[in-house]
Amino acid sequence: MHKVLLIGPLPPPITGPTTANTLIYNSLSSHHGYSCAVANTNYSQFENLGKIDLKKIVFYVWQYRYLFKIPKSDTVYIIPGQTFLGVVRYAPFIYLAKVLKKQILVQIRGDHLHLEYYEAAPWKKKIIHNILSKVSKGIVLSQKLRRNMLPFLPDENIFNLKNFAEDHLISKDNKNIIHTDHLRILFLSNLIPEKGIFDLLEALLILKENNVKFSAQIAGGVSDCNKEKIEILLNRIGKQVTYLGVVSGLSKRNTFHESNIFVFPTYYPMEGQPISIIEAMATGNVIVTTNHAGICDIFEDNKNGYYIEKKSPQNIADKLTEISNKLPELENIMLTNIKEVEQQYTTQKFMSNLLKIIEEPNARSK
Repeated sequence: MHKVLLIGPLPPPITGPTTANTLIYNSLSSHHGYSCAVANTNYSQFENLGKIDLKKIVFYVWQYRYLFKIPKSDTVYIIPGQTFLGVVRYAPFIYLAKVLKKQILVQIRGDHLHLEYYEAAPWKKKIIHNILSKVSKGIVLSQKLRRNMLPFLPDENIFNLKNFAEDHLISKDNKNIIHTDHLRILFLSNLIPEKGIFDLLEALLILKENNVKFSAQIAGGVSDCNKEKIEILLNRIGKQVTYLGVVSGLSKRNTFHESNIFVFPTYYPMEGQPISIIEAMATGNVIVTTNHAGICDIFEDNKNGYYIEKKSPQNIADKLTEISNKLPELENIMLTNIKEVEQQYTTQKFMSNLLKIIEEPNARSK
């Protein structure tokens, strides 16, 4: 029995990383020849990245109670943060696993760590390198994101692991989820400025002023500091937009199925490859997004949808107006996206590839 200790965030809240960790935990726990223990390191949906406060310190110190699970494990699978503190907080787990000669997997799910490292003060850089160079294998979501582990590990010890769409989102009846009547816009993510929510809402105001026919749904959690501004914009747009809050399960699937344009104008510094883009592809949506982080490895302009400029409501509005004028012609994009997910981004493929990484015998520790 191969024993894996998964150290990373689990729901709530439901986010891309917590969804992935839940799949890993459930799949390994039920897989023949494997068992999986978990150390849930989730602090908060809206924590200030890289910032220290007393509550955080107490919470993170309390996580070290999970250290006793390392001697009982064969593989320690860690999903750290992408800031100096986000790496340092996992140092005790990595050092103990190294001393005990456990296999250490570290997965970086974004594209910020390499910037954090190269821009850090020399003493910080030395600490980050000392910690991450102890790792056996690094895991990233795609080719472009390998640069986040290359400062610490040789190339042969870094593995690409594509993201996935949950099985219930992949429809067997494509005709029922293809809509070409009018713009049915969806935004699904945390409602923070860096994800582009304000840019989208301002673009919707432009569409309204220009009498472009559309309906829009906004889904995701919102922090108190952004709530008032979002409510003001939603009220200005009026009945054409609906705020759904956090959606999951059947409600989430239905929300994706009711839409035909998934707009994600992200410039979030910690972004990797949003699962929500793959989920939107699985459910027959045209993707409208920015060329940011590792999105270019799963998205091709004019094939899966269209790129938009960062921080530009006018550009978003112009692109949505262009799409509105040719919606019936975009059915091929919708069907292409569904097929692509079925071929490349299933949970079965994700777990099969992860097991190969865990069992890969040739990777050596640096």
